[in-house]
Amino acid sequence: MKLLTFRKNVVKVGLWKDGKILDLPEAYKAVFGAYEAPDFLYSMRKLIAVGEPALEIIRKIEAEARGPFYAPHEVVWEPPVQDPEKVLAVAVNYRSHGKEMGHEPPPRPYFFPKLPNALVGHERPIIKHRVVQKLDWEVELVVVIGRAGKYIDPERALDYVFGYTVGNDVSIRDWQYPATQYGFNWIWGKSMDTAAPVGPWIVTKDEVPDPNKLGLRLWVNGQLEQEGNTSELIFNVQQLIHWASQGITLKPGDLIFTGTPPGVGYPKGKFLKGGDIVEAEVETVGLLRNYVIEE
Repeated sequence: MKLLTFRKNVVKVGLWKDGKILDLPEAYKAVFGAYEAPDFLYSMRKLIAVGEPALEIIRKIEAEARGPFYAPHEVVWEPPVQDPEKVLAVAVNYRSHGKEMGHEPPPRPYFFPKLPNALVGHERPIIKHRVVQKLDWEVELVVVIGRAGKYIDPERALDYVFGYTVGNDVSIRDWQYPATQYGFNWIWGKSMDTAAPVGPWIVTKDEVPDPNKLGLRLWVNGQLEQEGNTSELIFNVQQLIHWASQGITLKPGDLIFTGTPPGVGYPKGKFLKGGDIVEAEVETVGLLRNYVIEE
């Protein structure tokens, strides 16, 4: 199933069905004859933490509810998980992308954080801040963690996955580079406001048989800029979860950006500007669309 977070007066969890959004809290009240809906239908992170019992309730709602349904343009799309404890991204996880950027692949995954202030949903703006000149794009498969785990074995890593979404690791190259004696400027380079579009929804893992065999593409104003496949990942999804959980407890709702294929703007001298439309797509997961605005 495809689960999303939307705002229509208040923030709610919705179900994408037949091109429309089913309002799960209101549908719950109708199906169960209840005065109130449970908290987890107002918070994706809580829903993920409840796990299979919550999904069972949603399946019943899907089977029996007659609405209310909203058209995509009738709601504000929020990040599928608004309040993750952690957002981790990985550098140079496609050899071809490392080559275009002049970086050698690391011996183990090189993680950096993207702060929650950077999260923004589908159909929402990416801000080109007034201090930014070189705003870049990076389409990525994003893993949504489903249950808490630490020191997770690669063989069991997918047991800890709730689902997958699409991410755009927006990068501010003139702040990220050049490297200093302390390394790259990861915070300014990766976590300015709106630098982490995600969405439009989470596809539950049962609909993605193999996350390491998914095509990725990104367009700017309709022109294809990036194309690749997660089969080309240096460290696959299971290995990323394993490494991310070394000494760090992964929690329900945490996000892991898995890396980007070649075709980013920096090597081409192409950067985003106000008015641009950016569309990032991951096969079987969805298409994430955002609009660039000048601050």
